[in-house]
Amino acid sequence: MNDPVIQLPIHNVPTLNLSEAALDIYEGVRSLPIVSPHGHCKPQWFSENRPFADPAELLIIPDSFVVRMLYSHGVSPEDMGIGVPPEQRDARAIFRVFASHWHKFRGTPSHMWISSALAHVFGVVMPLNEETADQVYDRIDAELKSARMYPQSLLQAFNIEVLATTDSALDDLAHHKAARRQKLRGKIIPTFRPDSVLDPKHPDFAADVAALGDITGEDTQSFTGYLEALRERRAYFMANGATATDHVVDALMTCHLTEKRAATLFAKALAGTITPKETQVFYGHMLTEMAQMSVEDGLVMQIHAGNLRNTNKSLYATYGANMGADMPVPVDWVRGMDALLNRVGNVRDMNILLFTLDESTYARELAPMVGHWPALRLGAPWRFHDSANGIARYLDQVVETAGYWNLAGFNDDTRALMSIPARHDMWRRGVSLHLSQQRSRGVLGRSDADEIARLLCRDLAIDAYKLGKVV
Repeated sequence: MNDPVIQLPIHNVPTLNLSEAALDIYEGVRSLPIVSPHGHCKPQWFSENRPFADPAELLIIPDSFVVRMLYSHGVSPEDMGIGVPPEQRDARAIFRVFASHWHKFRGTPSHMWISSALAHVFGVVMPLNEETADQVYDRIDAELKSARMYPQSLLQAFNIEVLATTDSALDDLAHHKAARRQKLRGKIIPTFRPDSVLDPKHPDFAADVAALGDITGEDTQSFTGYLEALRERRAYFMANGATATDHVVDALMTCHLTEKRAATLFAKALAGTITPKETQVFYGHMLTEMAQMSVEDGLVMQIHAGNLRNTNKSLYATYGANMGADMPVPVDWVRGMDALLNRVGNVRDMNILLFTLDESTYARELAPMVGHWPALRLGAPWRFHDSANGIARYLDQVVETAGYWNLAGFNDDTRALMSIPARHDMWRRGVSLHLSQQRSRGVLGRSDADEIARLLCRDLAIDAYKLGKVV
């Protein structure tokens, strides 16, 4: 088998077919290096460069899209290896369960992504089902033991130029430092996610704020010390390669409080006496504080809104987060971002990237907003909408109002390393289809389409995430 790399489609592997005009555009971007500026791969994969344990750990257990679909068909988390200590898992049995339900993934992006990985990375072209489960498992397991399947080799084979992870504000970034010392061909960089020390709803808020003080030496029991500690952690992340922050918001609201009022709410949050309404107000204020810090230090700010997390309460209580129970909810972007934008939205060299699961806001709110505020860019279709149809809907709804240069390119936002090439390939095919249609309607010329294809598939992400010094 050749080194793993996404190549032209293999027969019977589902893909997004292209017209001749779209294929002409696609050939210009198909082999571009992959820029993955937001995702959830583990940095220790690349610092330690150990083989993946088995097919179940690689393809099933960490993939929330796989987990949610299997769970919807009655598969218990334990039968997927979730909540089971690694040494007690039966990986082959887990894979057999997955294979027996594989046909139920047809029509979903997961079916395309995993089929592509099986064929192009592992050389599996036989149908996957209950009867072939062991054969496919053995093929993948054998391949995982070869050096070309180690994470650092895959980074090169997948032609990944830069890959950003998402890291707790308290992370010491030791794995990032170790990976950087190895001078990998693709850059692995951290992203500052401070939700556990910003949002009083987080179950570890008080404990993490105390740990923030221990790490920085600041008095985080006082509001001024708390803010200074956050500035220090941002600087630490930047010193270790970070270019962006990431913030999770279910009910979007921003505000700007007086220092006295913010300090009062902060004290109540630490004491556990803050009300739900006050919690939202405090977090809304802290999002504005984060935006103002981004003006000072230059970190790109990502806001992911419209995703209500862990809606299956019993599942969350037993197994924790990332069980596929996150659900889209409505977002009022215009009113929700009002306070923040009226403080920093006119800053021209600041980038705030907006991501939503509420597709109804694309044309109504988000495209007009990013088409006005200098600080805003619109992020790629996310989570449930990172799909062939989702990409088409996104481009159709936002381009006429926002233009192309106010978009942030593409990110795969995945924990599943093997799916990264397939996800980017789907985006590149979707972009090529869109641009070929723009050409056929006379909206764009050939040179315009080629230029914009490269922008959408690589260059806009580098610009939006300020990766110029990284790549």
